[in-house]
Amino acid sequence: MREHVDSFLNHLVVEKGFSWNTLEAYRNDLYQLINYLQEWTPSTNSWQADSENAQAKDSPSVSKMSQGGWRQVELGVLTDYISSLRGKRSYRDTTTARKIAAMKSFFNFLVQEGAIEQDPTEFLSAPRVGRSLPKFLSEEEVERLLDQAAKEDSPEGKRDCAILELLYATGIRVSELVSLNVQDTNLQDGYVRCMGKGAKERIAYVYPRAVQALRAYMEEARLLLLSPVEEKALFLNHRGDRLTRQWVWTILKAYARKASLDKPITPHILRHSFATHLLRGGASLRHVQELLGHSSITTTQVYTHLTSEHVRNEYDRSHPRA
Repeated sequence: MREHVDSFLNHLVVEKGFSWNTLEAYRNDLYQLINYLQEWTPSTNSWQADSENAQAKDSPSVSKMSQGGWRQVELGVLTDYISSLRGKRSYRDTTTARKIAAMKSFFNFLVQEGAIEQDPTEFLSAPRVGRSLPKFLSEEEVERLLDQAAKEDSPEGKRDCAILELLYATGIRVSELVSLNVQDTNLQDGYVRCMGKGAKERIAYVYPRAVQALRAYMEEARLLLLSPVEEKALFLNHRGDRLTRQWVWTILKAYARKASLDKPITPHILRHSFATHLLRGGASLRHVQELLGHSSITTTQVYTHLTSEHVRNEYDRSHPRA
């Protein structure tokens, strides 16, 4: 059964261009489903995930299920599995919905490949999940954060300043940031070329202050961080290796503390701040979609809720009878 899952994951990489993080999430979800299916208790014809029923794996009924593989899986089995996730494991609706989405995509793949004839997830319902509004920083808070980073004069400090400026200037994801190579930058024309989700390449524009910070890092600090082994990565750690996402997270939290920002800070908050501030500044939703690298404008529309208060203030300020 795992062979089919591995084949599906390879399909996601080759045909769909899924990111590594999404791939790992699908792998964990589908392997968890397999573990559940292999712990069926034939005596009650129920499917359980309790460790005390592990001996059921060696029973004839389970062997028959293993031989039949995914053809043996029916809607009732999957419904019981979802119930166990929401009941015994107390998974949140968002987690459960993600696991159901992974199953639906996987079984649809099995039908297309001819491994099964009918999709047991066709009528499988998922919990309705409301979309939470992204958190973002005010323009004043962003200024405090970036000004704090600009005070550092060490090689690491110049690198950190360039990172924070670039995150806010472009709205790129932290995974896209750490994947940048030196050859992806064009300081003369003010942009970087990044690879987004689905292996889609896009241009991310950089404002002059960020270009200046990036140039100071590349022409001075990066040479001091570079190890004897030539590294093509744009951002390096103290050993001269490519910076990781976790390292960027740590850098951001450190500067947030120094700037006395009393709220949880993540690299994605700068992406949310970038989008929100652009919309408040008058940018169109379609242009923000392109700059963020969203494949669908519905993903970008969540930011319109964040700007509604700003629009109301502009209405009150501008309308002659307001």
